[in-house]
Amino acid sequence: MNDILTQIRQDLQSNADSQTRKNFQHFFKEHVKCYGVKVPIVGKIAKKYWNQVKILDKQTIFTLCEELYRSDYTEEAFVVSFWLPNYVDNLEPNDMATFKTWIELYINNWAKCDGFCNHTIGDLIQKYPQALSEVKSWAKSGNRWLKRAAAVSLIVPAKRGSFLQDAFEVCDVLLVDVDEMVQKGYGWLLKEESRQHQKEVFDYVIKNRAIMPRTALRYAIELMPKKLRAQAMKKDQQKSALTRKSSNIREGSNGTSNRIV
Repeated sequence: MNDILTQIRQDLQSNADSQTRKNFQHFFKEHVKCYGVKVPIVGKIAKKYWNQVKILDKQTIFTLCEELYRSDYTEEAFVVSFWLPNYVDNLEPNDMATFKTWIELYINNWAKCDGFCNHTIGDLIQKYPQALSEVKSWAKSGNRWLKRAAAVSLIVPAKRGSFLQDAFEVCDVLLVDVDEMVQKGYGWLLKEESRQHQKEVFDYVIKNRAIMPRTALRYAIELMPKKLRAQAMKKDQQKSALTRKSSNIREGSNGTSNRIV
């Protein structure tokens, strides 16, 4: 096992370059630990070693994956994201507890989160819908990446038109979250659901646009026709009028308070 890890890391190091490392950092607000290897090359390296790894028992494979995560290198996390979707036939609902622990301990940027959740967890819940309840519970977590994971794990099923009501339930929990990474995550989920459920997603956005952060709203309507996007982005005129009326009641014409005490 250590030989495989050593070989993977040697291959990553030999394919790293400083310009890719510099460019990679531009995609993140926080500092990320990376070699500086282009994603397609990481994919080729992952594929090369998967032929050796796939014949191992599940526990050994999971241990290898955790060691890759433990290094904190984003490219090593990407290797896991390339490997496990190929192993989905061997995954079971109770593996979700392991995956939750990985997210809590090792996921610390959006690329690691999305790379792992989109396909590994997305494919798992497509195969075992009963595992979805665990994923939905992550939306209530205090961990920003578990909250994002609750949304982005549904992205691939959403493209197929699956789990619409479950997606809405996740979005309901995350609706007013102040974390931009969470907002973008559930906004992206709504966008993908809109591919096959445009009316339902549009209605959801209209119902919640008064409290939905604009970041999430813009993501959600991105694939909709221009007319619907304009309607969704239009400020609620009735709400604005009520706000102005309330303000006029509270303040006199000379700016002094009319509040009765």
